Amino acid sequence: MSLRERLEVGKFVITSEIGPPKGTAIKEALEDAELIKDKVDAINVTDLQSSVMRLGSLAVCRLLKEKGIEPILQITCRDRNRLALQSDLLSASVLGIENVLLLTGDHTTLGDHPEAKPVFDLDSVQLIQVAKTLQEGKDMKGNELKGTPNFFIGAVVNPGADPLEPEVIKMEKKIAAGAQFFQTQAVYDIDLFKKFLDNTKHLKTKILAGIVLLKSAGMAKYMNENVSGVYVPDALIKEIAEVPKEDRPKKSVEIAVRLIKELKPLCSGIHLMPLGWDKLVPDILKGAGF
Repeated sequence: MSLRERLEVGKFVITSEIGPPKGTAIKEALEDAELIKDKVDAINVTDLQSSVMRLGSLAVCRLLKEKGIEPILQITCRDRNRLALQSDLLSASVLGIENVLLLTGDHTTLGDHPEAKPVFDLDSVQLIQVAKTLQEGKDMKGNELKGTPNFFIGAVVNPGADPLEPEVIKMEKKIAAGAQFFQTQAVYDIDLFKKFLDNTKHLKTKILAGIVLLKSAGMAKYMNENVSGVYVPDALIKEIAEVPKEDRPKKSVEIAVRLIKELKPLCSGIHLMPLGWDKLVPDILKGAGF
C-alpha cells in the first residue's frame, strides 16, 4: 500500500527522512535508506535543509524510487520562482513521484551561502494551491496542461507555536489550498501536543508527529532557545545530560521509543528526523514495536 492509501484507510504510518550529501557521493545516503526500506512507509528527502547547498531532492527521490522505496519530495519556495516551482512539480510527476511536502523554507542567511539571494516568490500556502491547480489541468495563469500530475500533498505545522492561534489559522489555509496530510515540528512535550490537537480537532486531516533525535543536552538547550515552537522539557535534558557521551545514541533511542509510544494513540503517524543518526532508526522502530 502507498502512503496515501495507508493514511486514507486509517493505518498508523511511520516516515523518516534523509538529507542528500554535499556532493555527488550518494552511496551512504542510499545505504541508510536501504536500512529502513521495509520498516517505514515513506522517506522524506530534504530540500537544501537549513539553506545548505547539497545534492537536489528530486534526483535522490528518483534513486529511492528505483530501489522500491516510496519517497516524499520536499520542495521549498526559497530558491525558485513560480516558473521553476511548477516545472519541478511536473518533473516530479513524470519521474513517478507522488508524495510532495511543500514548505516556505529557511532563509538563505541561515545557511552556508548567506550572500545568496532568496526568492520566496510564493509562500507555502500558495505553493500548495499551485500543486492542486496543476492536478486540475492548468498552470497558475490558467493555461491548459497536456497531461496532469497526481500528487499526495503534504504540509508542515508547528504544534508548539506560541501563540498557537496563528498556526491553526495557517493550517486551515493549507487544508483549504489542498494539503492532505501534515508532518509536525519536533514534539517532546506530550501535553503541549495534546493542546494542539484539541485546538485542531475540527480539521479532518492526517497528522504525523515529528520526532528529532536528541543528541545531547546542548542540542536540546539550543533548540529551546533558538527553534520557534520547540520545547524540550527539563526532565529530558537532565536525562540525556547524565549519560556519558558514548551512551548518548542509546539514550536517544530510548527517549524516541518512549515518545512514539505516548504519541501513537494521539495521531495518524510518526515522522522521524534522525539528523545524521539514520542508522539508529531500525533500533527505534524495533523498540517501539514496529
